[in-house]
Amino acid sequence: MYKEGLFQGKTALVTGGRSGIGYAVAKHFLTLGAKVMICSRKEAPLKQAAAELSEFGECRYQTCDIREMEQVQAVADKVESTFGVLDILVNNAGGQFPAPAELISKNGWAAVINNNLNGTFYMSQTMYNRFFSKQSHGNIINIIANIYRGFPGMAHTGAARAGVDNLTKTLAQEWAHNKVRVNAIAPGIIESSGLDQYPPHIQKRFEEGKEENLMKRFGTVEDISNAVMFYASPLSSYVSGTTLYVDGVEHLAGDRMGLIHTMREMLQ
Repeated sequence: MYKEGLFQGKTALVTGGRSGIGYAVAKHFLTLGAKVMICSRKEAPLKQAAAELSEFGECRYQTCDIREMEQVQAVADKVESTFGVLDILVNNAGGQFPAPAELISKNGWAAVINNNLNGTFYMSQTMYNRFFSKQSHGNIINIIANIYRGFPGMAHTGAARAGVDNLTKTLAQEWAHNKVRVNAIAPGIIESSGLDQYPPHIQKRFEEGKEENLMKRFGTVEDISNAVMFYASPLSSYVSGTTLYVDGVEHLAGDRMGLIHTMREMLQ
């Protein structure tokens, strides 16, 4: 779909790049000529992912907990010492767990907000100050979630991702003077390794949701990486501050209460 060598001479940083959507995005960048740095918290699987991805181009890695500013700064140091510049930041790292709102603990709430919202801000601010503001160019792409009609069953991540959606609009305006574009992608249910984290009853509910989807399928990691490539490329050079829903129309149609109903049945 995209021209060979589209990102030749460009560098990209992909958080949560060891698996799932992040891995697919990193691979796509590499096949189109970019140099890529991936990061996540666990070194062993991250190192393995980087080795696999290196078959497609130059891929480096750095462990990082995006909730810790010192580790975020260390990633910036590694990018600078390795590539010298950074052109594209993909904020993909995040995490959550299904729970009715009334049962989310203080620590559980804080952990998800800190990871999905605070971590995204720390990465964006750090890479802007270190690279984008000085270069007078840059591109930030935030991977959020389908939050258009709320997120029953995951109030914590819904709130965090809505925060990132608003942050996307704000940073797009504040940093436009330095030719930095900021956009977001909101995936629906994506067939990736991330689904394996959920218990069988929740996975069964997701399968039922496939039939309810107007396109009768889940999304693929390639669906998301294609959207990332669009935002990262000159094809979207006049686009900033937007959120693209890649969800088979799920944000407009379908029962958003299925997940919470399933969890309440499990608790009976």
